[in-house]
Amino acid sequence: MTFPLSRRAALSAAIGAACAPAFAQKATRQDPAAAAWPTRPLRLLVGFPGGSTPDLVARTIAEPLSKALGQPVVVDNKPGAGGNIAADAVVKATDDHTFGVMINGNMTIAKLLNPATPFDPIKDLAPVSLIGTAPLVLAAPANAPGANAQDFFAAARSAGNKWSYGSPGVGTVGHIGMELLKSRTNIDPVHVPYPGNPQVINAMISGQIQLALLPPGLVTQQVRAGKLRAIGVTSMGRSSLVPEYPSLDESGVTRAFQLEIWTAAAAPRSMPKPIVNKLSGLIAEIARSSEVRQKLFQQGWQVAGTSSEGLANRIKADTALLGGIIESRHIKAE
Repeated sequence: MTFPLSRRAALSAAIGAACAPAFAQKATRQDPAAAAWPTRPLRLLVGFPGGSTPDLVARTIAEPLSKALGQPVVVDNKPGAGGNIAADAVVKATDDHTFGVMINGNMTIAKLLNPATPFDPIKDLAPVSLIGTAPLVLAAPANAPGANAQDFFAAARSAGNKWSYGSPGVGTVGHIGMELLKSRTNIDPVHVPYPGNPQVINAMISGQIQLALLPPGLVTQQVRAGKLRAIGVTSMGRSSLVPEYPSLDESGVTRAFQLEIWTAAAAPRSMPKPIVNKLSGLIAEIARSSEVRQKLFQQGWQVAGTSSEGLANRIKADTALLGGIIESRHIKAE
């Protein structure tokens, strides 16, 4: 999907083009071995269809990255298996000109959820840059009990397994995240999987389920329309995406609780480190630029724009956090 550039965006693009040689020169000075790279167009793989959130992120960074490198960056959609088909294609690429934009599941728990996954994200993918993050919103029907988060969780504990929660399927962040939240709060709602988040929302509005973890962009409109209630967000503090909602941590429901979805760039482990560093520096700089930051915010992301090491640390932490729940709750996705 393409959108016409506004005058401001067009001016920004022109400035970006003018600055591209400077960006490339800066990266080259830092990584001399990558001075001649790239020598041909880059292929940017996305494991979801056009118009999806990861696709929009990829296309947002592709144009300025192309200008900075002086080569086309072609977005190639390979949807399927929750993004793992594209991730596997990145792993197998040996041309040093292929990388991917992926969601956190592809880079952390893919192998833990399904041992048949043909790649190991920790061993086979090279972290490039964490691009954007977003918390989830714990949502409930508009008539949910309790005047605040503390009261709501007290009601949930009293209800035990008489309550149920929805997710878009086994092994999704809405499923694993809720099991993590259950372990931290001593609530025990029963999991009900649905084909997708729209069905989860409809089930909650009709009172079939009592709670769910959902992306902010899907919740806000329903809350403002009086159809759902936002209990809190899963970030450590309030999120700039939905600053009107308190965090579960600040509400005193959990301690040091943080659960976020994120999108990141990754390369094959075989890609030479100097090239990974060059790509990482450029993508991080592009993500933090004012124009791209605004676009990503409109897509529902808080910009991170980290180094490869920053992304590696996030992968390690999230794999340990979610992997522990997967193991203790015996969660498997086919």
